[in-house]
Amino acid sequence: MSGQPDAVPGLIGFDDFLRVELRVGRIVEARPFPEARKPAYVLIVDFGEAIGRRKSSAQITTHYTPDALVGRLVVAVVNFPAKQIGPLRSECLVTGFHDADGAVRLCVPDGEVPLGTRLL
Repeated sequence: MSGQPDAVPGLIGFDDFLRVELRVGRIVEARPFPEARKPAYVLIVDFGEAIGRRKSSAQITTHYTPDALVGRLVVAVVNFPAKQIGPLRSECLVTGFHDADGAVRLCVPDGEVPLGTRLL
């Protein structure tokens, strides 16, 4: 054994990473999504003038209430194709991490940044 860590499976190149548009947006509306198979909210996220507002479904009901979500900054993928989730056409993917119990915590900037700013 060389002492070097094993290669990480599924390595991608930097150009692959650059193809993913991770942008900062502000949640401007959050409401329950009773038609979802698992507890979820419908989010409307504002990414600023260039991108506009996008809808998303988010299974984040354990740690967040709709009222607590409005006004929060989030990081989302904005260049996936839209996906039909029941009656909702999801237009972005809000990112998060599973905690030790499997509930999702949002991935957020630790301070104010302009809407639409790209993660690089």
